Amino acid sequence: MGANSGKAAIFDLDGTLLDSMGVWDQVDIDFLGRRGIEVPDDYMSTVSSMQFRQIAEYTIKRFDLDDTPEDLMNEWTEMATHAYATIVEAKPHALQYLAYLRQSGAKLAVATTLLPSMRVAAMRHTGLDEYFDVVCSVDEVGDTGKEEPDVYLKAAQLLNVEPKNCTVFEDILVGIRSAKSVGMHAWAMHDDSSDLDWQTICDEADGIMFDFSDAPVRL
Repeated sequence: MGANSGKAAIFDLDGTLLDSMGVWDQVDIDFLGRRGIEVPDDYMSTVSSMQFRQIAEYTIKRFDLDDTPEDLMNEWTEMATHAYATIVEAKPHALQYLAYLRQSGAKLAVATTLLPSMRVAAMRHTGLDEYFDVVCSVDEVGDTGKEEPDVYLKAAQLLNVEPKNCTVFEDILVGIRSAKSVGMHAWAMHDDSSDLDWQTICDEADGIMFDFSDAPVRL
């Protein structure tokens, strides 16, 4: 029996396993730039936990755009999928840590807000797709983003591991709070997109990382 057998690790993709926030910064800059708008300072942190359609509706309302949510989602998907398939990389030491966890007997899941086209492209491009037993998306569990724990609970259920034996790896405060609200452990990955919340994240998470060399040896 490995050190982590009977345990599960549930990973966010964007900003946690994937060094990808630069992609969304660039998509936002290019998308709003096409419309003559500069990206406001609080925009990225405001939308970071929302589902895709919520972001589209919020963006239309905030900037008084004539587009439909479908227009925005299609444009963003095209821009981002190309980037995820070609330039996004895994965070430092991520692949080594996943290999270690698998060897230790832990079960592994992804819990993400990324759309399937981007998720598949990124995981294939980075080699992450080899490591996971289960991949869950917020779109599969109803209308909530990560401000509710549904996607983490779904991952635990599919892995057949009790929530108390799950450790969630996240870069956003609402995800950490959701995971902890159902008795899961939560480790925080630093990402520039969460700088505004970083002090609170440090206070509330069970541990913090700047890359996966800081990750826990035992779950």
